[in-house]
Amino acid sequence: MGCKLDQYAEVAGREVIDHLRQLAEPMKGINVVHVNSTREGGGVAEILHRIIPLQQELGINAKWEVITGDPEFYQCTKKMHNALQGDRLYIPETLLKQYEATNRRNYERLQSVLEAADMVYIHDPQPAPLLSLCSNRKGKWIWRCHIDASRPYRPVWKYLRRFVEGYDASIWSLTDFAQPMPHPLYIIPPSIDPLSEKNMELGKKEIEKIYEQYELDPQRPILVQISRFDRFKDPVGVIQAYRMAKAFVPRLQLVLAGGGATDDPEGKDVLIEVMDYSDDDPDIHVLLLPPDAHRTVNALQRISDIALQKSLKEGFGLTVTEAMWKAKPVIGGNAGGIRLQVINHHTGFLVDTPEGAALRIRYLLKNRENLEVMGRRAKEYVRENFLLTRHLREYLTQMVAVMRGSLERIQL
Repeated sequence: MGCKLDQYAEVAGREVIDHLRQLAEPMKGINVVHVNSTREGGGVAEILHRIIPLQQELGINAKWEVITGDPEFYQCTKKMHNALQGDRLYIPETLLKQYEATNRRNYERLQSVLEAADMVYIHDPQPAPLLSLCSNRKGKWIWRCHIDASRPYRPVWKYLRRFVEGYDASIWSLTDFAQPMPHPLYIIPPSIDPLSEKNMELGKKEIEKIYEQYELDPQRPILVQISRFDRFKDPVGVIQAYRMAKAFVPRLQLVLAGGGATDDPEGKDVLIEVMDYSDDDPDIHVLLLPPDAHRTVNALQRISDIALQKSLKEGFGLTVTEAMWKAKPVIGGNAGGIRLQVINHHTGFLVDTPEGAALRIRYLLKNRENLEVMGRRAKEYVRENFLLTRHLREYLTQMVAVMRGSLERIQL
């Protein structure tokens, strides 16, 4: 169950909450449906878990539906995801047929809900064909792309585009990610919920328990990367950076922690690669966490000296925001949405190689005062730009714009 809107006033300010209520007034009573492919695992599910209860509190009849499929469907959509992020991947016709057939089956199950909705949000490629199946729709349909699609593999994007170009609008996380479309485009970066279990303040005893639980030494520096076990998150590159830095900081410890998502069939293989590459180093702690280990993630980020997110491609990277909210400097890959969060030399460092990451690790551990200053700046940057209240405001503004798009002036 999510927090109540008024609880955010202490973090975001009372005027922000009043503004949300004002924006939502024209939307009261409308039926809104969000559709994605997993209820647990990954940033999309996390955001929906938090934002839908707040939409409901504002008087919007918001629902969340999840499509399901067999392993072939998820194999296809994972290839699509990677191809949108630039991998040159051929997707066999058999998988594409399975992709379309799975969407048809899900549409038959969801037909009455989707046809009756005033607004439908379809998240990412997995359920994208649903609009093409809805011949009797009542409302507006928006495709929400959470992926860095700035340089997609063209044959795959050409195939997917025919499903998404008919939407009434699309939402992208960054301007650079957006592709040309025949409909209005909106830019809405993701956000974190400062009051969720993953981001709320924790008691000292709960944080200290993590040292014992995962055999970490509180007297030695700790690096933490929290993310799904995904090749684009470059966990092997993180281990390489750790080993190079450890040659100069022998007491260094590394935690690679994350879980899987039901729509990601590659996670187990990547986890095995990471375990093999760690080579039984007692100071490398590879943790496969359950989807609800939010307080554990929170505590791990809080005990870290430096947070890493050395992604090679990244839609946004909510774990970057989460670590910054805990006043940690982040060493992040110079990719996608990380560039929007990590202001180089100000809230952390952007790097392109394991060597670059190792150099920045050494610098921060040697210059503790700069490490702490960067951490404080990081937290304030998140407060100003990446909290859930800002995300909700932009969703409401976009909803009003799409619903009243034919009007020259929208009175709120």
